[in-house]
Amino acid sequence: MDLPLKLAIARLSNGVSPVALAQAQTDWWLHLMASPSRQAQLAASALHKAQAWWHYLGHAAQGPCEDCVAPAPQDKRFSRPEWQRFPFNALAQAFLLQQQWWDEATHGVRGVSRHHEDVTAFVARQWLDMLSPSNSPLLNPQVLHETLRTGGANLARGAVNWARDAMAVAAGGQARGLQAFQPGQAVALTPGQVVMRNELIELIQYEPATPTVWREPVLVVPSWIMKFYILDLTPADSLVRHLVAQGHTVFMVSWRNPGSEDAGLGLDDYLRLGALAALAAVRERCPGAGVHAMGYCLGGTLLAMAAALLGARGDSGLRSLTLLAAQVDFQEPGELGLFIDDSQIAFLEDIMAERGYLDGQRMAGAFQLINSKDLVWSKLVHEYLMGARTPVTPMRAWNADATRLPARMHGEYLRRLYLHNDLAEGRYRVDGEPVNLDEIRLPLYLLATERDHVSPWTSVYKLLRMARAPTRFVLSSGGHNVGIVSPPEGPLASPEAAYRVGEWAPREAPGDPQDWFAHTRPQTGSWWPDWSHWLAGHSSRRVKARPVAGLRVRGHTVPAPGSYVFDPPPAAST
Repeated sequence: MDLPLKLAIARLSNGVSPVALAQAQTDWWLHLMASPSRQAQLAASALHKAQAWWHYLGHAAQGPCEDCVAPAPQDKRFSRPEWQRFPFNALAQAFLLQQQWWDEATHGVRGVSRHHEDVTAFVARQWLDMLSPSNSPLLNPQVLHETLRTGGANLARGAVNWARDAMAVAAGGQARGLQAFQPGQAVALTPGQVVMRNELIELIQYEPATPTVWREPVLVVPSWIMKFYILDLTPADSLVRHLVAQGHTVFMVSWRNPGSEDAGLGLDDYLRLGALAALAAVRERCPGAGVHAMGYCLGGTLLAMAAALLGARGDSGLRSLTLLAAQVDFQEPGELGLFIDDSQIAFLEDIMAERGYLDGQRMAGAFQLINSKDLVWSKLVHEYLMGARTPVTPMRAWNADATRLPARMHGEYLRRLYLHNDLAEGRYRVDGEPVNLDEIRLPLYLLATERDHVSPWTSVYKLLRMARAPTRFVLSSGGHNVGIVSPPEGPLASPEAAYRVGEWAPREAPGDPQDWFAHTRPQTGSWWPDWSHWLAGHSSRRVKARPVAGLRVRGHTVPAPGSYVFDPPPAAST
């Protein structure tokens, strides 16, 4: 009886629990109403900001003058020259002052829980971002200029763009331009073969590109929330191709996109059938050689669990461990934590009960809310008001290639890792066996990115105080994806790429990551060569390269990128 109602609510709220939002808003509102002193402070602040704006308005009407409030460094909505002219500069200043006041109003109310305070501030930002003058065709000077210049043709083109997108969404199809970036045709082009397959993963081994290779192979475990080819986009920005060119034998896990029949798959199944099964297959193909294991995002969390289990068992199969943007302590998970509480998780579990999985589009919706200025409203202005077309890039096409998450696994992942923080606090068990991060004692390369909304770098840093491992910590510029996909040379190399490095003996990293950041100078360029050099330093010797002998399915080998990357897999490869 509950399910139809909750599914209807989920469609309206994009999967966000309205009860969780109401709890946060009520907590904030009632405590604010019970605090006359805080109300007086906010009233005084509002009056002060109004006076500042009127003062600015008088001077701005006469010519250029100093702003009374500056936007955040990452806020580019009012950076164009058109916004510096009157009266648009006054509109921008009024909006920024209002935004500043709401930030004050939603923080510092005595008695409000930290989580409810963060949710309330987040909701206020969503409303403000929606109501920004930059989103209005009547208040945005760029849109007004383009409308006058083209006689309104920009709005007509924008209406066509909107109609195309709306029809694609209504039909459940892909947005325009994505079809040009199919794996194996425009992306995921590094040659290789599927060498192992089970009900959850395919294991791809890439062909060597050098006469000799390092004896120790590299096993890559990406997150199952995303397709693996983020690490093998195009030849110009493929981390896989870079590793192969450096003489490494690379294996890649490709997760199968689950369906309703996989609703009962749990987090332990992903560990057993995913990371541990892949590691066993690599060791079988490279006998006697330790494995350099690398995990990205949630794949890194899973790999840290595997390394801790193997360490406790005295298994020496791993040569080193590399974790990219991977958290093991979820006490401060960043803005994703806004969607993590008992009410929200129960709501998601009810939604997943219908089909047995969480649709990838709902996960994508959460990420869009976190960065709505860039992912939602900038698109509205650029494509629907300016009438332009945003070119589809390999990264954007990959980002739209969403995956599904089995109901049981996703519920366990949210409750055990995010909500209860069982892994960091020593309560996580796999088939009764404790997972103790203290058992990670092999060389560790830990990488985080500065502007990561998914895995904040200060949260990633916490592993340094848990693992008993000699560690090289690298903080790359960029965000969760762009900071990882950072080719060192070629047309896609970023001139702004930089990274900071710290290297310590076990548990000797500074306790305050911000203090380390302040006293560490960045190095220019990509972090890829640094990691390649580190891998080489922890490898033994080079041996003669051998061609890959792929798994035979129905008498034929399956070339990279395999079949699990497709949804549904091609019939000839299943």
